[in-house]
Amino acid sequence: MAYTVSIIGASGYTGGELMRWALLHPEMQIAQVTSERFAGTPVTKLNPNLRGFTQAEFVSSKQLNTDVDTLFLCLPHKVSAPFVKQYIETGVKIIDLSADFRLHDARTYEKYYQPHPCPELLPRAVYGLPELHREQIRGAQLVSGVGCLASSVILATAPLVHAGLIDASRIIADSKIGSSAGGAAFDISTHHPERQGTVRAYKPTGHRHTAEMEQELNEIAVGAGHPANVSVGFSPHAVEMVRGILSTIHAPVVRPLTDIEVWKAYRSFYANSPFIRLVKDKGTLYRYPEPKPVAGTNFADIGFELDATHPRIVVMSAIDNLVRGSAGPAIQCFNLMHGLDEKTGLWVPGFHPI
Repeated sequence: MAYTVSIIGASGYTGGELMRWALLHPEMQIAQVTSERFAGTPVTKLNPNLRGFTQAEFVSSKQLNTDVDTLFLCLPHKVSAPFVKQYIETGVKIIDLSADFRLHDARTYEKYYQPHPCPELLPRAVYGLPELHREQIRGAQLVSGVGCLASSVILATAPLVHAGLIDASRIIADSKIGSSAGGAAFDISTHHPERQGTVRAYKPTGHRHTAEMEQELNEIAVGAGHPANVSVGFSPHAVEMVRGILSTIHAPVVRPLTDIEVWKAYRSFYANSPFIRLVKDKGTLYRYPEPKPVAGTNFADIGFELDATHPRIVVMSAIDNLVRGSAGPAIQCFNLMHGLDEKTGLWVPGFHPI
């Protein structure tokens, strides 16, 4: 049985990535893809990689047929919520890749974005990170997307918070991210002459993804019987690559740890999570996680080192920001919401070399 889906706001990088996976998914059939700006334009004009895979054209959202099994929303933050409010009472399953339903608290949303246009819907949304909320997602009608930077930090840190191995009130995270995270619309910060050959700090304090990190890690801490005192000092940097995130997280340990203890914490927490790969191999050039081996995949590679001289753990996390940081978990959530194997349509290796 193929489930029908429509993608609203499909002309950006995230929408294009979602279409790629949807076209390859054995249980998914695309009914419509919308774009106000490019209505009437063949999808392959913007996504040449999909030539031969689809003859679809973008349509206006005014022509949207909601008689589908799932709606994917790839609209900008602050724009998506009214669409959710419009369609949710039809009963259709909705996966919203924007930030509009990631935060549970309307006051926190207002701090980082704007006053929420429909706060009454926030309790109905499940944060769409399957490794943390798999069972909730199975029964959800509304699932939020995840922040790409937030995903890289949360996935790397969650097992340590759960096991109580670190002082969660003193987490420091540094992320390097590729230019595709800026989206398909022109911005001087992602313009090639400005981006080429540089490493640029941006929003070194107060980045909006910090709210997701603290929300999700605090929930893990409380669920494991620890204090809700998680605090993340987060600073992202723009680098020259197109795809990818490498996050490096530093946290003080609560006592001296061994590698085996840390391995056990990760393996236990991610025992049923096929897209998490633990990487720590001194016998290879690729001894720690790097963005290139995960490019174009839904994998998150995680590695660590213990620092006995300055009692801390350093955790490294590598993901593809457009797949693992956006479209990939959305497909995972779709699979869970429809009773499919979580890996369906996503179980592919990356390229090497690339």
